[in-house]
Amino acid sequence: MATRLLFVEPPKEYWFVMGEYLPPPTGLLALAAYVERELPGTEIGVVDCQAEGKGWPELEKSIDSFSPSIVATSGFTCNAYVCAKVAELAKKVDERIVTIVGGQHFSAIPEESLKDFPEIDYIVRSEGEQTLVELIRALEQAKGVSDVRGLSFKNNGGIVHTPPRPLIEDLDSLPFPAYHLLGKNIGKYHFTMMAGKNTSYMILEGARGCSFRCSFCTQWRHWGGTWRTKSAKRIADEMEHLHNDFGGQFLWLTDDNFDYEKRGKALWLELKDREFSKDTVWFFQARMDDIVRHPDLVAKMHEVGNNWILVGVESDSPERLKEFRKGIQKSPAAQAVKILNDNDIFSQSMLIIGSRKDTEESIEQLRRFTLSLDTNFAIYTVLTPFPGTDIYQEAAQNGWLEDRNFAHYDMSHAIMPTESLSRMEVQEELYHCYKDFYGSVTRGLRGLFAKNMVKRRAYRHMVKKGVLRSLRNLI
Repeated sequence: MATRLLFVEPPKEYWFVMGEYLPPPTGLLALAAYVERELPGTEIGVVDCQAEGKGWPELEKSIDSFSPSIVATSGFTCNAYVCAKVAELAKKVDERIVTIVGGQHFSAIPEESLKDFPEIDYIVRSEGEQTLVELIRALEQAKGVSDVRGLSFKNNGGIVHTPPRPLIEDLDSLPFPAYHLLGKNIGKYHFTMMAGKNTSYMILEGARGCSFRCSFCTQWRHWGGTWRTKSAKRIADEMEHLHNDFGGQFLWLTDDNFDYEKRGKALWLELKDREFSKDTVWFFQARMDDIVRHPDLVAKMHEVGNNWILVGVESDSPERLKEFRKGIQKSPAAQAVKILNDNDIFSQSMLIIGSRKDTEESIEQLRRFTLSLDTNFAIYTVLTPFPGTDIYQEAAQNGWLEDRNFAHYDMSHAIMPTESLSRMEVQEELYHCYKDFYGSVTRGLRGLFAKNMVKRRAYRHMVKKGVLRSLRNLI
């Protein structure tokens, strides 16, 4: 009997700071495409509760209707509980259903997760494609799974962690994510704040991992401390595929670090003569120092559709940058933001408060620094000790974790105090950061009537959606 595999994107709330948006479940689609290619006899379904407007009762009916032998889901730390609830619901429908979860959170703490959530049968750690396929084969053949690398599971009252799986060397060998499995949902994905609700929003992955070692980041450790990229041609082909075959107009190249030097020129050469690039805009994350080193490539990326860059500014303090292991001694944020502004690329600066040494005065200095940057948009986050980071290990060992509710690990809820500020005082400082930046009438009017369309939309969002009020309610 063929395996019936159901991927589930569970009901959940998205980050209120970025407003109304609906991203496609690209991680699940990447896994689905690989299973579809390697195990062609597998019957695969995808339920996206967000796109379909399904709550838990409706999801239960969908699971029952599909009658899967396996249910798989994945999520970040703030979504750990809803992923576990998917497994619980599957077992409620039929206790014989095999439940599988993956993603950075469960990969980081598989032992704890299997103990806390008995409804989870297997955790696929780190890179999931090959592990999932081997697990399905083993289950189909009623073989033991102890030879499947990259797997954690319960066995005879204990928990087994098989050896890590070597990473896939050639990312170009992976199939395009299975967007075709989304059916009628394909036209529902949007990022209203940045592109408008009627602009089709899709996500693609150009690389995995990061060669840097920022102390607050889960990505580099999850991907084995390496940076692997798809070729420029493969990235351009995938962008073209999303546009031509599925109507994608606004794309997120979801790499942890774009890296202009290693592929900027090659990607520009691939995109500049392709017709679809005239109708497509896209965005990505980049380091400040990389932008400053390559202003010529920043301009070239804008020529082929790049209209928004998320810049990891983090802090103006050399001490804080060292603490975060950013690999730079002095912040080049001002130069980086100026280069983006000069090229009419929407500059979004990402900033962090709440590190152990932060004080009321140091956070005030960060606010003044941000106001001086002339960045189009500022997103302040609270230092969050995600499982899998050095900060989490240190905080757990020292008893700094005052909030262990993983649903609050969303970078907006303060989780731990600093040496001089209580957790609630850190929360209040976050509110004041946003209030100082977006509460200015002059700045608000400049944003609402800016020439840059993305900036206009972003500021209208901040006003209409009551982001400041929502942050105030967290105090």
